Amino acid sequence: MKNVALFKNRYDAGKQLASELPEYKNQKDLIILGLPRGGIPVAYEIALELNIPLDIFTVRKLGVPGQNELAMGAVASGGVRVLNEDVIAALRIPNDVIDKITVIEQEELSRRERLYRKGLPPFNVENKIVMLVDDGLATGATMRAAINAVKMLKPAKVMIAVPIASRQAYQLLKSEVDFMECLFTPLFFEGVSRWYHDFAQLIDSEVKRLLHDAALRNFNRD
Repeated sequence: MKNVALFKNRYDAGKQLASELPEYKNQKDLIILGLPRGGIPVAYEIALELNIPLDIFTVRKLGVPGQNELAMGAVASGGVRVLNEDVIAALRIPNDVIDKITVIEQEELSRRERLYRKGLPPFNVENKIVMLVDDGLATGATMRAAINAVKMLKPAKVMIAVPIASRQAYQLLKSEVDFMECLFTPLFFEGVSRWYHDFAQLIDSEVKRLLHDAALRNFNRD
């Protein structure tokens, strides 16, 4: 049986999420970080409804050579690098290989940061409450990398807000953060896109437009 779409699109998903987070409206020490690209429209609607600052948090996986889907670490916004020491040790990956791949992925991350930010620096999240937002969680690997990376920036608390997640991803991540809001964890998950009527690939210009609009609105940044 075909799954019934729970969300019209990512904007609708963000509005539904925001309706479950009224206690965070106008909270002075909260910053919302959307994961590109799909997490940005979701995060935008939450930020708009709650009147909270919005920023982008870019994460690039460091794939194992020859097994790119297997992550040996990640680089993220703010110059953060997180390494999976267990994978590195088990596969005996040399430091120079790790460093080479780090340079490549850092360059791509920097390119995206320049493209999306237009020269604006990332928010300082030290001693702030950070809400990480994406459009859904299948394996949870990207969000887990984001959690580990943002923790290195010394926030007061880390939260996750997502519209939909597999039960495995939900169980994996909820114990790694201070709070997790997830609207649905279907028994038969079958991928994030199955729960959206419109799950079209976002283009860079749309991401830039949303971030620019968020900056203009100056969501409670004082």
